[in-house]
Amino acid sequence: MFMAGMRSYGQDKIAGDNPKSNEEAALFPSELVNFRPYATNPVFAGTGTDTWDRNIRERGYIILENGIYKMWYTGYNYDIEKTMHLGYATSEDGISWARYPGNPVFNGYWTEDVHVVKHKGKYFMVAEGVDDIAHLLTSDDGIHWIREGDLDIRKVNGEPISSGPYGTPVLWIEDEKWYLFYERNDMAVWLAESTDTRVWTNVQDDPVIERGPDAHEKEGIALNQIIKYKGKYYGYYHGTPDEDWTRWNSNVAVSEDLIHWTKYDNNPIIDVDDVHDNYSSPILVWDGNGYRLYTMHGEVRLYFYKDKDQ
Repeated sequence: MFMAGMRSYGQDKIAGDNPKSNEEAALFPSELVNFRPYATNPVFAGTGTDTWDRNIRERGYIILENGIYKMWYTGYNYDIEKTMHLGYATSEDGISWARYPGNPVFNGYWTEDVHVVKHKGKYFMVAEGVDDIAHLLTSDDGIHWIREGDLDIRKVNGEPISSGPYGTPVLWIEDEKWYLFYERNDMAVWLAESTDTRVWTNVQDDPVIERGPDAHEKEGIALNQIIKYKGKYYGYYHGTPDEDWTRWNSNVAVSEDLIHWTKYDNNPIIDVDDVHDNYSSPILVWDGNGYRLYTMHGEVRLYFYKDKDQ
């Protein structure tokens, strides 16, 4: 069994060391942690009118494919219906977005907090469903989706995990093995693996990423995305300092094996104290020249890389 080896970066630093040490710079390159907001944020939001997506919420997801930015998002309007539905929008520049005229693209089941990967020509989406139970959807074109059912997650010994929510799912595929990160009540992040996307087995029954120890994430965390950069894995996640989950912020951690994680000492990378949740659910998108960052909760905000001279 693997044991969690997570720590906050800097615990082993000698007092008085420069926080921008060589070690830190190697673990957390500037282009992955330093971002400046786009001047006219937000770039996407709910319509604010009497439509099914008057409001948007939770994590959406964006990929750049064949020169087109593709966004899947959750829309809702409680005056029409209590269920969350899936919307789709596209953009040529990642700034100006056009909603798909046939939205919502999936309304057959509660779908929010989505994560999308494309594998061997097919789109796979994991999302939260009813009672924050994660489920799987598939699509050949990213528009027409089929619900495959709730995710079946097992303990190391093959028994089902305990009852209760398991949400904010994140997929990672490598060497024909599928990995699933998920949280439970935003208290911590677990990791399971699968060879068929049907049954998922925990790598270990303890979390791989836990809350804290810093105050800005001591009351809750959830992972949003994994990227691989220069041989290391980077996990972008949101955290909250509040017992009532009022404020959320965006953070990053690094790993060499997807199990043992080191948190960035200067987290949060996106944090505004007087805004509830619009600065959380971070997603990185490679635009051909570098990474840009989107936060995707309540509205979609864009951030570009900020180098040391900006």
